[in-house]
Amino acid sequence: MTEVLSGIYGILPDGLDTDDMLRRAEQAMQGGLRILQLRDKKLGFKKTLQRAHALRELTASYEARLIINDSIQIAVEVQADGVHLGREDEAMHLPQLRQDVGDELLIGITCRADASFAKFVLDSGADYVSFGAVWSTHSKPEVPVIGLARLSKARQMFPGANICAIGGINRQRLPEVKAAGADCAAVISGLFTADDIKEEARAMIEAWAQV
Repeated sequence: MTEVLSGIYGILPDGLDTDDMLRRAEQAMQGGLRILQLRDKKLGFKKTLQRAHALRELTASYEARLIINDSIQIAVEVQADGVHLGREDEAMHLPQLRQDVGDELLIGITCRADASFAKFVLDSGADYVSFGAVWSTHSKPEVPVIGLARLSKARQMFPGANICAIGGINRQRLPEVKAAGADCAAVISGLFTADDIKEEARAMIEAWAQV
C-alpha cells in the first residue's frame, strides 16, 4: 500500500490557464509543497488530460505527489500518484475500483461530515478521507460548515484513518486543524492567491511542523 498523505495538500484553483497553473504549482513546490491536486471541473477530457500530463512532468521533477480530481482514467493515463473522488463519482463502487487499479494508486474520498459514508469507503479500500468544510469557503460555498469539533470527532471515530481537512483553511488556522487530528490540510485560495506563493508554501509547511 502506498504511503498515506501528511502535511499541506495544495489544490490548484479552477479556471487558470495552463501556463498560469503550472507557474503557481511550481512556485508552491519551490516553497516545499509536495502534494498537489488538479481539479478541472469545467474543462473537457482532452484539455484536462493535456494539463495533467504537463503537471505530472513538473511534479515529478520536484518528487511531489500528483492527485487527479474525479477522473480515474486521467489519473491512470498520466501515472498520477492518486485520484480523489466525490460521493457522486465512483466511490460507491470502491471495492471493484481498488481491484482494478491495485494498491499503488492512492484513492481519496470526499466525506464532508458523513461518518457512516466514511466508514463504508475506509472499509472498502480508501487510502484517505476528507472532512469539511471546516470553515466556509469561496470555492464551494454550498458545502455545509462542520467546524473543528466535528473534525475532532472524526479523528476519534477513525483513529487509524488518514484524514484530510478542507474548507477555509489558511496559514493562521493550520495549528487548530492539526491539533484537531487532521493528517493533512487542503488549501486552495489560502495558498494559490498569495502574493508570494513560494513564501506562503514555506510558511505553511513551517507552521504545520511546529504544532
